Formats: sequence, structure tokens, C-alpha cells
Amino acid sequence: MSAPGLRVVKLGGSLLGDRERLRATLAALAAGAEGPCIVVPGGGPFADAVRRAQGALAFDDALAHRLALDAMGRMAEVLSALEPAAAIVREPAEAARRAAAGALPVWDPAGLRAGRPDIPESWSVTSDSLALWLAAEVGAAACILVKAAPCPPGAGPAELARLGLVDAAFPDFAARYGGRIELRGAERVREAA
Repeated sequence: MSAPGLRVVKLGGSLLGDRERLRATLAALAAGAEGPCIVVPGGGPFADAVRRAQGALAFDDALAHRLALDAMGRMAEVLSALEPAAAIVREPAEAARRAAAGALPVWDPAGLRAGRPDIPESWSVTSDSLALWLAAEVGAAACILVKAAPCPPGAGPAELARLGLVDAAFPDFAARYGGRIELRGAERVREAA
């Protein structure tokens, strides 16, 4: 599948620390500021809870990965509640169709809980790499990661991983994705016209 002009926009869970900026970012995306796009939520505080629970209970990374996918699903619900135009979608092809029709789909990765051979079930894969996976899956022209942290201009996937701005698997997922990858702070999502 190829979707010219389609963008996957990952909103980091860290953006929850600034509710107004998060709402403004969602409103800009809903208004078409980035063109047709699919929103990928970070896991935010829900993923942090999984990390704490794994530390306390010592369950394996495969279970932690599945619970982190659930955390992303809960964040999809939060984002959908914050932006009336947003709608939760679980299937990549359906998300691409809805984005092309002018909707604002927010991806819940629940469909990945059963596992996929191309996605390691560990903390080396977070919502950053999953955004790239989705972008490749739907043939998106660009994958934009919106972070609360400042993003160094010109840094490649390996450097971003080394700096801890993306997960360890990000360079591998980037190598499989043929589109443009961009990291930016929330203030750089274009204002709605």
C-alpha cells in the first residue's frame, strides 16, 4: 500500500505535561495542518506504570511489551477524548483510508498484541519504532515524531537512539522505512490556517 502525502504523526506521552500544547497540536492536526495523517500515541504515564510494575513483579519483556501496547491504546482513548475530530482505529489500512478521507484517526496498536516476527517484544521497541512500522505498513510519505524534549537538527536515527530521544530499535525500523523521518518539538507542528 502506498499513500502519497500521508503522514504518521507520533505524539509523545511526555506531551501530557503541557495540556494546552497537546490540545493545540491535536487541533492543528485535525484542521489539516500536516495534511492527511494518522496519529500514533505514546504510552505516557500508562507505559510508565508498566515499567514500574515490571520492576516490582519481574515479569518478562514479552508481557511488558503487550502491556505497553495496551498503554498506547489507553493514550489513544485520551487523545480521542481531547480532540472531538479524532477517532480510534485499530487496523492500519482502515487508519490510512480514514486519513485520506479527511478524518483524524488515532491508532490503537491492539492488533499487535498477538505478536509479529518483525517486531521484537522488548523495551527496545517503543511507540517511536511502532510509528515507523505503521508508516511503512501504510506507505506513508513521512513519519513525524513530536516530542516534548528539544530535538537536535540533522541527527540521524542512530544518533537519536544514542541520545535516548528514541528507542534502541529505531535505527533498524528506520532502515526498513523508505519515507522521510522528522523529529520536532510540539511547537513546530504547523498552526492551523
